[in-house]
Amino acid sequence: MGARIHLGTQGWNYPAWVGPFYPAGTKPHDFLSFYSRAFGTVEVDSTYHATPGEHVVRGWAERVPARFTFALKLPRELTPEAQAPDAGQLALFCERARLLGDKLGPVLVQLGPEFGPDRWHTVGAFLARLPAGLRWAVEFRQRGWVGPKLLDLLHRHGVALVLVEGRWLEREKMIDLAIRPTADFAYVRWMGGGKRIEDRDRELSMWAMALAALAARVSTVYGYFSNHFQGHAPASAREMQRLIGVSPVEPEQLRSQTSLF
Repeated sequence: MGARIHLGTQGWNYPAWVGPFYPAGTKPHDFLSFYSRAFGTVEVDSTYHATPGEHVVRGWAERVPARFTFALKLPRELTPEAQAPDAGQLALFCERARLLGDKLGPVLVQLGPEFGPDRWHTVGAFLARLPAGLRWAVEFRQRGWVGPKLLDLLHRHGVALVLVEGRWLEREKMIDLAIRPTADFAYVRWMGGGKRIEDRDRELSMWAMALAALAARVSTVYGYFSNHFQGHAPASAREMQRLIGVSPVEPEQLRSQTSLF
């Protein structure tokens, strides 16, 4: 594989992970530090709800090693779903994001299932206004969006189409998009779907092959698992690491390192 593949989870602040993942007794303040010893990247959900304060961003950066990366969700009020996204607030968000320096990964623009292709011109105008110098990725959740017209638009702006393992588009069609990246990096999210957690070995194997296809076409791949995919995101991420030939850090290894904190 030519590209660097960064795998992690969607968030880290889960008290239920204490025991199965974080060592027993780990305090919430230390979750991120322990997380960063197992994975090299994480998707931050809290930024979807509000632009983080300067002290918050600096605190994240201070608790992780040098090569760690954060993928930040763009606040919903700044996405094309908002009636009138504030340019000043978008600039402020980007300013805060850049405080991460080399630890800043892509910025995820997440659009809801009610946001349909009838908003095409809104998306075009939004992409044209995006500040340069950041890696932007957009997630659509209506199948009507996906087609040559959208891929061409994203490619012209160097914006990645987020690949999602979920309900809104058939897996085979989503994986087929792996051979048609629209940016020099790729962004994958494993969401799951219904309430029932099924055996996902087949899906993981299919996605491992898709990651190989992506890695031959882009410089970097970012991928994040939800707890809803199999019930415990760290375990899913570790299994994918094994499938692509990366030795994961097991929970037992984190427990043996507790004396370092």
